[in-house]
Amino acid sequence: MFLIEAIIKPFKLDDVKDALEELGVGGMTFTEILHAAPPKPKGRSFGETSKDVDLLPKIKVEVVVPAELAERIIEALCVHGSAGRNEDGRIMVERVNGAVRIRTGEIDSDALE
Repeated sequence: MFLIEAIIKPFKLDDVKDALEELGVGGMTFTEILHAAPPKPKGRSFGETSKDVDLLPKIKVEVVVPAELAERIIEALCVHGSAGRNEDGRIMVERVNGAVRIRTGEIDSDALE
């Protein structure tokens, strides 16, 4: 199993959600976040940057999926989360050692269904 986290632009949320639902992902978490953009160069001096940090609204998407679905989920996030612009976002992937559904006690992939 893998935890896939994606940071996307807010206006791409519906596209991403629909694409993940089409792939059979049932459990998804969406969180509104603020992303600290890297400082922009200021002036003409080499290496001189602005001290101000721009905070940009983003959406964090989190899904835990079986290993066999991970690549398709990542592809869908790349296609449907992209606007073709700078700061489109990032995808992080982590291995998950186990999952338990609290109500039923189901474990691992059964807990994801």
